[in-house]
Amino acid sequence: MELIFKLRLHIVIVGEIANFVAYMFAPAVLVTPLGALSIIVSAVLAHFMLKERLRQMGILGCLSCIVGSIVIVIHAPQEHTPSSVLEIWTLATEPAFLIYVAVTLSMVLVLIIYFEPHYGQTNILVYLGICSLMGSLTVMSIKAIGTAIKLTLEGISQAAYPQTWFFLLVAVICVITQLNYLNKALDTFNAAIVSPIYYVMFTTLTIIASAIMFKDWSGQNMNSIISEICGFITVLSGTIILHVTREEEPTTLPGIVQGTIIWYDGDRAKGLEDAHYITLHSPDFFQ
Repeated sequence: MELIFKLRLHIVIVGEIANFVAYMFAPAVLVTPLGALSIIVSAVLAHFMLKERLRQMGILGCLSCIVGSIVIVIHAPQEHTPSSVLEIWTLATEPAFLIYVAVTLSMVLVLIIYFEPHYGQTNILVYLGICSLMGSLTVMSIKAIGTAIKLTLEGISQAAYPQTWFFLLVAVICVITQLNYLNKALDTFNAAIVSPIYYVMFTTLTIIASAIMFKDWSGQNMNSIISEICGFITVLSGTIILHVTREEEPTTLPGIVQGTIIWYDGDRAKGLEDAHYITLHSPDFFQ
């Protein structure tokens, strides 16, 4: 188990590093929706390796994610690489993005101060709202840091600019806050419900933030923008279908003794009947 945990940790780290590098070379409006492909990979691997049956609607969800991703890639805007962190700072301090940041932080504070104590344990949107709002700012900061690293590797050092370290500080604060409330959401609610809702909210807010700050859609014609939006909606629909129809892992039933495990597939009444029969006929039942 320890070996599996370490392997899983290493894979997650490699995946996050690759995701970080992707933000260095591509716009967030392209990178973020393509995160749905990881859901497809996990579903397919679970089908073949963990014997989790992928239902017909689940296959439809996978196909929807693939089709939507292809549409997004075809109509994705061209990436404009800033010449320095100062240029990113100029984009981040424009009135439109400052308004977005102010609204985002205000909503986060309201959710934390008022809604979390009253509705955090009953309404999934409270925790996920905080995660998604902070996540959109996380991506913007990480993209700025990634650009600074890219320029530094090309020989144009960005370490001397205080803006570089400011973006790093913002990224650290946002990541810690995001992970904290995401863990709370996973501890409180079913992961099968958390994952699709979080993906939809996080991706939507990230695309909005990126479109405001980096003007990803600037210069594109209306047909390309509409095609990207349709592709994005298709990906979101496929993600939701895949999660909703994904078969739950079998669980052991109460009343089983001496380590006996009964699995049931679709017929819960029969599973309960079998479990009750084994319990009554166990040598320890009448002791």
